[in-house]
Amino acid sequence: MVAVTSSPPLSDHEQVASRLFRLSIGVFFTGGFLTSSVSLLVPQLKLMLDLDYKGALLVQLAFHSSYMLFALPITWSIVRAGYMRAIVAGLAVITAGCLALTLAQNALSFAMVLGALLLVSAGQTFLQIASNTVVAVIGPSRGAARRLTLLQGFNSFGTVLGPLLSAPLLLGELDPQAARHVGAALPFTGTALVTGLLAFAYFRNRALLEQDESRRFASIGQMFRVMRSRRLRWGAASIFVYVGAEVAIGALLPTVLMRPDRLDAAPVLAGQLVSLYWGGAMVGRFLGAWAMQRIAEARLLMAVSFGAAVLTTAAIVLPGVTGACALLAVGLCNAIMYPTIYALALPEDERQAPVASMWLCMAVVGGAIVPLLTGALADATALLPALILPAACYAFIARFAALCARPQETRP
Repeated sequence: MVAVTSSPPLSDHEQVASRLFRLSIGVFFTGGFLTSSVSLLVPQLKLMLDLDYKGALLVQLAFHSSYMLFALPITWSIVRAGYMRAIVAGLAVITAGCLALTLAQNALSFAMVLGALLLVSAGQTFLQIASNTVVAVIGPSRGAARRLTLLQGFNSFGTVLGPLLSAPLLLGELDPQAARHVGAALPFTGTALVTGLLAFAYFRNRALLEQDESRRFASIGQMFRVMRSRRLRWGAASIFVYVGAEVAIGALLPTVLMRPDRLDAAPVLAGQLVSLYWGGAMVGRFLGAWAMQRIAEARLLMAVSFGAAVLTTAAIVLPGVTGACALLAVGLCNAIMYPTIYALALPEDERQAPVASMWLCMAVVGGAIVPLLTGALADATALLPALILPAACYAFIARFAALCARPQETRP
């Protein structure tokens, strides 16, 4: 008789980590779908309300400013309530914000849109701090970047579907031959339904991490002491410029593709082509999770950030399809940047992770500031030359990666 062997049962900690990972897939996917759909509001509102670039990019200011405004009280609430309850709160706030955004879209009120986006942003801040941190610290620290990169792959899958599904609804009204319809609100109504269901799922599992959280939380009083870490400061600055560059390119890309000297694409087609930008990030994240088993994380980060700087510069100077493809290809380089910077910047003491994560998530406010500066530069010069600012952002990240790739004793 041949003996049948079975794999050993998972430990309690492994079961918790597995269930948490499955729940996190929904959060990361929905966050990606929402982010890429919101980016399409920039060309929609610019053309419908006759805004300049800086005015239209106030959309991204509202969508990312919560990371600076509310990160401190949200971190305090996470320390008090725990990761799971904080994620429930974040999902509930996003649900309310998406419903408000639905009303704002139907009313065509720019002020209401900005207010609803700020509410959605507050919910996203909960998720950024709680979800990223718990995924990073729930398992071995050596695999933190790989786990986050894999989940960011699902986030990118959401960003790919966002333009494909939302562009015909959000940008279809810009076709002069199409009659106005209420479909522009559907992407945000659907997102509200999904985040409501996710909030219920997390609420049912709210006690999942109670034992882990009791030993992982640091005192909120360490908020400023943890910033003594030079690596954390460099990491926060790198996330600031990374999110800013990614958001600026994603928001301006439809307008670039509509230019006669690039693709001369119609609004809906240009919006849907943005899915190639986010799709590159999706493919790159799954490839990056595989590559990190063979290549040092910092060296891989250095290579892709340098590549993004070169491609963005090429998009400025190369005409036609070549320049358009160069800018779309930046998405592939973006793939591993956020999770890798995040994991490299976290302190070794896991109890400091929530507070350190607060600083890293506050740095996401770069998604509000860098696009606004890029828009102001485009108004002052022209759209394509303004892309030099995102290119400089990628060069800064390459410098951070180079410092992290040094021997241990010389790292920041």
